[in-house]
Amino acid sequence: MGEELLIIQEEFAGFEETKERLDLLALDKEGNLVIIENKLDDTGRDVTWQALKYASYCSTLTKDEIINIYQAYLSKKSSEEKATDKLEEFFDNEDYEDKLNLGSAQRIILIAGQFRKEVTSTVMWLLNYGLRVQCFKLTPFQMGENLLLNFDQIIPVKDAEDLIISMAKKTKEEISTQSVMKTRHIIRKEFWGKLLPVMNEKITLFRNISPGVYHWIGAGSGVRGLGFNFVISKSYGRAELYVDRGTQEENKSIFDFLLTQKEEIETSFGSALVWQKLEDKRASRIKCEMEANVFNKDEWEKMIEFMTDAMARLEKAFKKPLQRVDKKLKGSEIKK
Repeated sequence: MGEELLIIQEEFAGFEETKERLDLLALDKEGNLVIIENKLDDTGRDVTWQALKYASYCSTLTKDEIINIYQAYLSKKSSEEKATDKLEEFFDNEDYEDKLNLGSAQRIILIAGQFRKEVTSTVMWLLNYGLRVQCFKLTPFQMGENLLLNFDQIIPVKDAEDLIISMAKKTKEEISTQSVMKTRHIIRKEFWGKLLPVMNEKITLFRNISPGVYHWIGAGSGVRGLGFNFVISKSYGRAELYVDRGTQEENKSIFDFLLTQKEEIETSFGSALVWQKLEDKRASRIKCEMEANVFNKDEWEKMIEFMTDAMARLEKAFKKPLQRVDKKLKGSEIKK
């Protein structure tokens, strides 16, 4: 339908005091919940009201509830993957918890073979108030044994969609959680201000790095596109080697080359590391991580001790392997 959505539940019935079920629940790249209603043929008269009810129910879902809903979906699919890892991948390693389901930014997508006038009229009226509602007409075609599906976005028409999106963004900017976001930035900067002096007593890698407001800070490894990062969130504290030179093919090749040296690297590091090739993403990472909440200051001391110790050991463990990577990238023979 023209954008990347992450399905987090199907036939969702997690509403209190009602047995109603919505067809699909998804997240978009901005962290908005997307309510998707599918109708086999005709929309009927009440699909708009039905979708609005579901959107209102979903508006109260907290960040933790969304993560739990997605985890239940993955478990139902017999997947052993963690919802938090999948969400982090979907949001391109950003601190997604800051933007999940903010305010009244829920979206609605209606899919049907035919749309009644009662439905299209109501949707057009809702668009005037900044609600993000899309209608897709689905037309099947038979070609021999093949069934082809054609999706047409009929509301809003493509020429008007940019205007509708800008209205939705304006609404989002007015959400009162901006004060919460600012507070989080202050806390992160304070945490980095305490971690960096401890780090600088152990190694010089972060000597020229200043505390920032984001959920990560990084330093170069000496090889372009390979960086040593600290990453923090509500769920973990992490030290990592991040591989991103710009192309997926080159990144995966470098990761595979480092993987051939895993035993040497982990022996030098002193314990096992988590190797994440991230096949469906451009970058890859090798990390050491602990469960922690950076917004709980009582956990800062153990976080800083763990993360700085892990980073010092990471730099030591990857010193020679990175030299080999550099030689390989420059076309020299690799000496093991």
